[in-house]
Amino acid sequence: MSIVTTPATVRPREEWGTSRIQDPVARRVVGHSLERPFYTDREFFDLDIAAVFTRHWLFVAVDAEIPEPGDYTTVEIGPYSVIVVRGDDENPRAFHNVCRHRGARLLDGERGSVGNLVCGYHKWTYGKDGALRYAPSQPGDFDPGCFGLKTVHVRSVGGLVFVCLADQPPADFTEVAARIEPYLLPHGLRRAKVAARTDLVEDGNWKLVMENNRECYHCDGHPELLRTFFPTYGYADKDIPAPLRPAHERYLRTGAELRETYERLGLPYALIEELDHRTTGFRIQRDALDLAGESFTKDGRAACRRLLGDLPTPRLGHLSLHMQPNSWFHVVGDHAITFSALPLGPDKTLLRTTWLVHPDAEEGVDYDPDTLLAVWTATNEQDARLVARAQRGVSSPAYAPGPYAPTEYQVEAFCSWYVARLREELRR
Repeated sequence: MSIVTTPATVRPREEWGTSRIQDPVARRVVGHSLERPFYTDREFFDLDIAAVFTRHWLFVAVDAEIPEPGDYTTVEIGPYSVIVVRGDDENPRAFHNVCRHRGARLLDGERGSVGNLVCGYHKWTYGKDGALRYAPSQPGDFDPGCFGLKTVHVRSVGGLVFVCLADQPPADFTEVAARIEPYLLPHGLRRAKVAARTDLVEDGNWKLVMENNRECYHCDGHPELLRTFFPTYGYADKDIPAPLRPAHERYLRTGAELRETYERLGLPYALIEELDHRTTGFRIQRDALDLAGESFTKDGRAACRRLLGDLPTPRLGHLSLHMQPNSWFHVVGDHAITFSALPLGPDKTLLRTTWLVHPDAEEGVDYDPDTLLAVWTATNEQDARLVARAQRGVSSPAYAPGPYAPTEYQVEAFCSWYVARLREELRR
C-alpha cells in the first residue's frame, strides 16, 4: 500500500517563541491530558517534528526487510524521506532520499533491491555506501567526493532498525540498546522473515495513537485481543476490581509458572520501566498470556509451527517492548509483531505493522496468514476508530483536559516525556 502525503516545511524556530506555543507547554498539568492545540494545531505538529522526530531515535524497519546487500526500504518522517539500505558489508546504512545534484527524490519505491542508488532524473549514481560513483557531463575539476548522499544515523538492535536525523543523537541509546538486546536476541529476529506488513492511516494526531497504545483502560473494546491478553494490565494489585479478580488469579499462577521456564532457559524477564526520566524512554518485560499462553490467537495456541529462534517451547507468554516516542513490539514463541506510528499531519498518523516468522516457515504449510494476522489486524482497526473518536472530541472548543485513571500511568509517562522534549526545544 502506498501512502501519498504532501510534505510540509517545518516552521522557523522563531515562530515557536509565541505565547500560542509557549503558554500551553508551560502550564501543562501533570496527571491530565494535553490541551487542545497539542492535538490540532499545525504549529504544534511542526514543533513535534523538530523537537521529537528529528532529534530522537525512531524505529523504522526490521533487519528482515533488508536481508541482503542492496535491499532497501524507505520511510517518511514528517517532511523527510529516508532510505535504509543493506550495505555490501552487510550492515544497514541510512541516507536522506535526496539527490545531491538538484535535490530530486532519489528512490520512489517503498522497498526493493538495487545494485546502486540511481537518481531517475539525471542518473547521478551512488554506491550503497552513499558515495557518488557517477555524475555525467561534469567539468574536469568536479570532485565527486564532495557530493555523497547525506547520511542518517542508523542502529540495528536485536533485529530492530532505528534511525536518528539529529547531528548528535541521544547518547543514552547505546545504554538502552545494551539493556534491551538480551531480551530480543534469543528470538532470532535478525534471521526472521517478514510474513506481512500493513499500513493503516488513522484519523488522529500521533500522540493520540501513542496514548491509546499506552493503556488498557479501553481494552473491553478489543474482544479478540482479550482472549489472551490479561485485562488487568496497568492495574496495581490493590486496585484490581472484583470482576477482574479471577483473571488476575490466573495471571499470577501463569506468571509463576512462566518464571520457572524463563529461568530454566536463561531468558531475561524482569520489568524495566524508564519511560519518562531519561532521553530514550523505554519499557520492557516478559509477561504471561492467557489460555494456552503461546500466542495472540483465539485459543492462545501458536499460529506458526516453526518457532522463532532456537527456543524449545512455544509457551513463553509475550515479550513486550515500548520505545519513546513512536513504537511498540510484541514477541511470542512463534512470531513477532512490530508497530510504528509516523505523523502525516496534525490529524493523520500512519500505523505500520509488521509480522515476523521463522525464516524457513512456509505460508500455507507452517502458518495460515489469516490466523497469524487476525488478532492484531482487528485490534488495530478498533484502535483506529477509537483514535478518530478522540480526535473529533479534542477538536471541539468544549474540550478541556481531563484526569488520568491510575491504570493510565503510562499515558502520563508518555505525555511527561513528550512535554519535556518540547521544553528542551523551546529553550534552544
